[in-house]
Amino acid sequence: MKGLREDKRVQHAVDLLILSNGPGELATWVKPVVQALREQCGNDRAQVRISVVLSPDSNASGQEAAIARRYPEVDRVQGAEHFFPFLLWGKTADQWDWRSQGVVIFLGGDQFFPVVIGKRLGYRTVIYAEWEARWHRWIDRFGVMSDSIMARVPQEYRHKFTVVGDLMIEAGRGREGGAGEAGEVREDTETRGRGDTEIKAPHTPHPYPLPLTPSHTPHPTPHTPHPTPSPLIGLLPGSKATKLSLGVPLCLTIAEQVYAANSSVRFVIPVAPSLDLTTLAAFADPAQNPAIGQLGWTDATLTVPEALNEKPFLKTRSGLQVELWTAFPAYELLTQCSLCLTTVGANTAELGALAVPMLVLIPLQQIDQIRTWDGIPGLLANLPIVGGRVATLMTRLALQRLGRLAWPNMWAKKEIVPELAGDLQPEDITARVLDLLNHPEKLKHMQTQLREVRGEAGAATKLAKLVDEVLAE
Repeated sequence: MKGLREDKRVQHAVDLLILSNGPGELATWVKPVVQALREQCGNDRAQVRISVVLSPDSNASGQEAAIARRYPEVDRVQGAEHFFPFLLWGKTADQWDWRSQGVVIFLGGDQFFPVVIGKRLGYRTVIYAEWEARWHRWIDRFGVMSDSIMARVPQEYRHKFTVVGDLMIEAGRGREGGAGEAGEVREDTETRGRGDTEIKAPHTPHPYPLPLTPSHTPHPTPHTPHPTPSPLIGLLPGSKATKLSLGVPLCLTIAEQVYAANSSVRFVIPVAPSLDLTTLAAFADPAQNPAIGQLGWTDATLTVPEALNEKPFLKTRSGLQVELWTAFPAYELLTQCSLCLTTVGANTAELGALAVPMLVLIPLQQIDQIRTWDGIPGLLANLPIVGGRVATLMTRLALQRLGRLAWPNMWAKKEIVPELAGDLQPEDITARVLDLLNHPEKLKHMQTQLREVRGEAGAATKLAKLVDEVLAE
């Protein structure tokens, strides 16, 4: 059978089953891949149906299925709570039917899962391997991040391997020509549809900034010149309780101090899709988050305006209002940020792909509470009694790689965005933020380095073509 887009005489409809797990994989792997699959295989759902089945993950929030359902390319989603009956007996909670031909695509979880599920359904199997590829004999094809993975594969199986590149680099790169760089972005009529953009000054937000309230500058009118845009700082404290308990009050305290020194700066939190506003606000409430009182950091209250054109915000004790941005993905917003304060994780890949300067904050005041590790370490860290000790050990081992924890630094194999770890003090971070704002050439240098190391786009497209080739075999 020829590729689906090349042969309109395809006689058999196919199912593409994506196996994934955590929120990071959904945002940075599944999202670009399902977009690429639709581009490669077409939008006729009677011919090509895309299903997502989630497996349990220690980093999961419980909202992963809802996130996957927001992707218009996806036809069916099953949550992680129903995974093991599907793995063991092949039955989904909603009794899904399966077409006679299909491909199981691994985008997160345990690489053994596609072996079992592929055999049960009689489907071909494709694994995306970021660091290590397993089960060479039983998997049909591998799309890998780099040549280094293939170097560890026995020669007899290397014909199954194709280097597609880093899917993390796809994060934040619009597939339809949208925002793709920090600073002002202008689509060119000749490049629209490829995600190509024209880059201007990195510290200058879009000429018509997204409306953030309260605004420190009036909106321009046809009879007045555009005002000088205010610097916008994005605050990305994470999506898990172990990160939010410190990340939210730390970021809010830094915001208060920066604003006290420069009242033109605006602040916004792009709210993770797995969080609701009430849950996020709880981490700014000293009655619900004891870390605030213990560390003497600031608190804030949630305000949700009744007017539909006004956005919710957190109001700190000094009166500073920090906008809450709930649209997802928030790439259009992030490209307007002069700087972001973020925790480690998929956020750093998205910001790196967008070339947005950042400071990566790793507060360790509650080191025994950091339990968001993947795989077996994550399971051990969440055990009762011994979990705290395991979490502390894993965190200390990870810190030996400090300077290489953020994705852009892993790409570059050196630190190009600062990673600040330890008993972080807001005053120290504030001084660094003000220094960067006062010296835009430093932000520009960081942005230039981000553009240089993020690599070429196209991993999702290459993986989609690999799936199409497997169908044609």
